[in-house]
Amino acid sequence: MAHNGVWDLIELPNSCKPVGCKWVFKTKCDAKGNIERFKARLVAKGFTQKEGIDYKDVFSPVSKKDSLRIIMTLIAHFDLELHQMDVKTAFLNGNLDKDIYMEQPEGFAKKGNEHLV
Repeated sequence: MAHNGVWDLIELPNSCKPVGCKWVFKTKCDAKGNIERFKARLVAKGFTQKEGIDYKDVFSPVSKKDSLRIIMTLIAHFDLELHQMDVKTAFLNGNLDKDIYMEQPEGFAKKGNEHLV
């Protein structure tokens, strides 16, 4: 994580409350049920934040049904080909408009700097 520049360790500002974190583990299997690989991701415990105090608005950028219908109509009208793709990490590294302070993951706290977030 440090090598990839995921975060910077800093002193927690007095007016801020840190968000906890936890590891989520998943085992990926093939069609026959054989283990292909193990995956792990570190997630923030955002459910501990209070609306109106820690954040204001929540939204998820998704397309509306009407937009999809218009696109499908144009494809049919102009006899175009439609290709599909899935971007699994589309919203993984979005830019935040507010600073979020997260506690260091258990077992990964930098020695001598356990108090930093």
